[in-house]
Amino acid sequence: MAALTALRGLLRISSRVRDTHLVSRATPSASSDRCLCSAARANVSFSDPEVQQLLKRVTGCDLQKVFRPTQQPTLRPPSYKLLTDQQLQEAVSLARREAEELLAPPPELEERVPVCDVLSHDAILQGADSAKLVFTDITLNIPHRERFVVVREPSGALRKASWEERDRVLQIYFPKEGRQLTTPTLFTDDNLKVQRLVYEDVERRGSFDLLRSTRFFGGLVWFLTNAKRIDALLLDMLHRDLVEDAVCLVRLFHLLHPQSDSAQQASNTHTSGLDLIKLYCQSDSQQRGLIELALQTHQQATALSSA
Repeated sequence: MAALTALRGLLRISSRVRDTHLVSRATPSASSDRCLCSAARANVSFSDPEVQQLLKRVTGCDLQKVFRPTQQPTLRPPSYKLLTDQQLQEAVSLARREAEELLAPPPELEERVPVCDVLSHDAILQGADSAKLVFTDITLNIPHRERFVVVREPSGALRKASWEERDRVLQIYFPKEGRQLTTPTLFTDDNLKVQRLVYEDVERRGSFDLLRSTRFFGGLVWFLTNAKRIDALLLDMLHRDLVEDAVCLVRLFHLLHPQSDSAQQASNTHTSGLDLIKLYCQSDSQQRGLIELALQTHQQATALSSA
């Protein structure tokens, strides 16, 4: 009799979970509610075309740096070719296209927020099993980040699956070649902090040129802009006479922080060019004096060269 009662309770809960899933999928306006484990997305993401265009512009494309000699196990003699001017231009264009592909930044994803939401707690199921029961929606054509996965604890609690549990279960139902059920040590939380530490060290030392014209410069710019710490990079660009890059950096800042004072003023006045940098300097910069001095130096150098 007790077993029959527990079975009825389990069927009732599973029916409730299935109905909840159907309602969430049937409501187009509640697509974000169907995503049980993902946080609310930002209005501007790393993969947006406008963001990628700005990052590509500030990264630069130094062919000498991209195709610099690398150490090889066996030395090969250099090859020489005789080219016409047209063939030379075509070869340079081909090399530039290859360089742009090599400079494409790796994707930047937001850190996943731990999931600890309990949906219900049924005391009648407590002790019914000594193992956790995982319920997974294996419907096709659903993004994995929005797939419904819940766990029934031995205590009777029904909760959302953690990210680690989701990764393991989805790898079982939707295996990807090369992916392991257990997370490699390289991708643990401690190792994922290395990127942030490297970016902070580059900012502290002012060694931005080490990453410029590499596929990691876009990630550095994205990190600093998200953290509202672009002053040091902006100064470096002005000192190297990369004014257009500095303008693109401020534009990216306004995209990510539209509520900032300079972004709102620029939107109202349609400011562009050097005036955009001046507006950021006056409203949001933490190093206003240094940036104003760098702008004055640039304007004086421009005036002397044009005289």
